[in-house]
Amino acid sequence: MYVAQELRKKSIAEYLLYLWQTEDIIRAYGCSLPVIKRDYISRFNYSDEQRNEVIDWFGNLIRMMNEEGKREYGHLQVNEVLLMDIIDLHHRLLHSSKFPFYHAAYYKALPFIVELRNKGDKNVNEIETCFDALYGILMLRLQKKDISQETERAVKEITTFVGLLSDYYLKDNTEGLKFEDD
Repeated sequence: MYVAQELRKKSIAEYLLYLWQTEDIIRAYGCSLPVIKRDYISRFNYSDEQRNEVIDWFGNLIRMMNEEGKREYGHLQVNEVLLMDIIDLHHRLLHSSKFPFYHAAYYKALPFIVELRNKGDKNVNEIETCFDALYGILMLRLQKKDISQETERAVKEITTFVGLLSDYYLKDNTEGLKFEDD
């Protein structure tokens, strides 16, 4: 919860990936709050107040996962809405001539995105494809699995692109971005 709060302020991409990881942590503990309290939350050095806040946070996520039928797979509606907001901003940035660095990062990452989409679900939005790739790499690294140089190169370009999109997202939500029609 505290990590999520900090990530939300500095990188919407890292925040979303963290929330996806939290969904998987909850699933790994069988969507059971008592098990999460005993086997996961207890490992952290929280004050009593912090521990109670974290327990409430996990409890709310578990309740939402149960209500939305996300116990086995998928993402919570709140995370889907956030992803749609990010996708919407991506489209606005691409349709504006005021963001040449964004365009350059996108077109540099595009061949890798196309390749990933061809290997996976072609119906998934390209931004979601990027997030899926970054999450997959995160999982591979946590498992200490080897990642090919070609994959590392693709991830580097996608990371740069998504990082720029994340920066624009935060700027748009704090200061507002100026598009042509503003």
